[in-house]
Order: sequence, then structure tokens, then C-alpha cells
Amino acid sequence: MSQLHMSKVAVACASLDALAARQRARLADGVVPLVTRFMPKRAGELVGGSLYWIIKHRLIARQLIIGFAIAEDGRAIVRLDPLLVRTRAAPKRAHQGWRYLAAADAPADLDGEPDGLDLLPPALLGKLAGLALV
Repeated sequence: MSQLHMSKVAVACASLDALAARQRARLADGVVPLVTRFMPKRAGELVGGSLYWIIKHRLIARQLIIGFAIAEDGRAIVRLDPLLVRTRAAPKRAHQGWRYLAAADAPADLDGEPDGLDLLPPALLGKLAGLALV
């Protein structure tokens, strides 16, 4: 069985740098907590998968899902690895909350790309992706 992932809009983040700064600010005990209203019904399948971030209608980065917890107020906490991994930009419509993402629909990581895209500055890569050139 292939790994299950999820996608989420990086609300109020205009760039990967803005998302990275937000994640650094939330980092606690080696984990980035993401609070959401409901626990995913398929949470067990998501552990070990990734949360893919949407910025400007593109999947642009991912974080490993370490696990889940329940907050005191009953909301769900998605426990994320702090490492943001850049991915090949892939079009994705914005949506509220999070959505499941099948492994077959998840974009490949940019790290170690033979075409050198991983060496481009994030701002330039974002502009190229916005023009659908990469």
C-alpha cells in the first residue's frame, strides 16, 4: 500500500521563506505543531507521510508527519518534522483546511535534482514556478 499524504494552504504566506519563518517560530521540542479543527479519520495512514504546503496555487514544499495529538480544547495537533523539503512546483487549487493527497499525486523533492533546480534561490524558483516554467 502506498503512503498517504495531506495538503494544506500556507495561509498568509506569500513565499517559502515566509512559511519557513513561521515554522521556526512554532518549533517546540523538535516538533512543529499544526493545530486543526478535526482529527483525520485516516490519521494512522498519514504518519510517515508528508504535509504538502500550497503557496500561490502550487505545492512547493513538504514536511514529514511525525504523529498526531489532541489539544486540551479537543482540536487535533499534527506533529511535523521541522525540516521543510522543497518539491517540484505542482499546480494545486486552494482549499480550506487540509485534504488527503495520494502518493501518486505528490510532487517529487527538488533536493539533488540532476537539472540543478534545487540550486536556484527560492525566490527565483518561485517566480519560475508561477510562470509554469518549472
